[in-house]
Formats: sequence, structure tokens, C-alpha cells
Amino acid sequence: ILFGFVAIRSEIVSWYRIQEMFRFQSFHMYGVIGSAVVVGAISVWLIKRGRARAWDGSEITFQDKDRTWIRYVLGGTSFGLGWGLVGACPGPILALIGAGLPAFVIVLFGAVVGTWTYGVLRDRLPHG
Repeated sequence: ILFGFVAIRSEIVSWYRIQEMFRFQSFHMYGVIGSAVVVGAISVWLIKRGRARAWDGSEITFQDKDRTWIRYVLGGTSFGLGWGLVGACPGPILALIGAGLPAFVIVLFGAVVGTWTYGVLRDRLPHG
């Protein structure tokens, strides 16, 4: 609920703001995304440096990612196309529905179908 509130109030779910980003007309979305990347990087650094543990006491570990660039290009392109066509990132779909935009029920349905399709095809896809 808090994430949805912040997403709506900061306009990061606004189709207009997303359009501005993809047209390189405003720094708003790049600032939000860049801030998230910086916070994430600092958080990972602190977790590694402080040898933080999970709530259950187990060690938090990070695995190196496969550096095959084509999977990132294809995944990023498909994600970006969906984001651009729908006008929303998948994260705040429920917040958009809750904000009174019932058309996003269709987007939610598409996200569920896409996730299900990935689950069915996962073993046949070229990833680790």
C-alpha cells in the first residue's frame, strides 16, 4: 500500500511522465530510476561489507550473473516495449487499479498470462 501511495503521488505511474521519459523530454523518471539504482548499489555494498544476515540468521549471498549480453538486450527490449505500449511498469499495476484506472485490469491479466507463459517455457529458454 505504501509503495502504491508513493508511486501515485510521485507520478512515476503517470503515462505522461513515462512518455516524457521515452521522448527524452524530462529528467523526472531518470532521476527516480537513478536514485533507485544508487540506493540499491549502496544497500548491496552495506550488506556485503557488514556481512548482514537474513531474519532467520542465514548468510545473505550474491551470485555472479551470466554476462551473455544478448539476453539482457532481448529482455530489456521486450520489457521496455511493454512498458512503453502500456504506459506503466508492472510494479504499480495494482496501485493504478486502486487509483481508479480500471483499464489496468487488462494489463494485470496480460502480466499474469505472460508470467504463466514464462513458467511453461522456462525450461526451453536459453538462460541459466
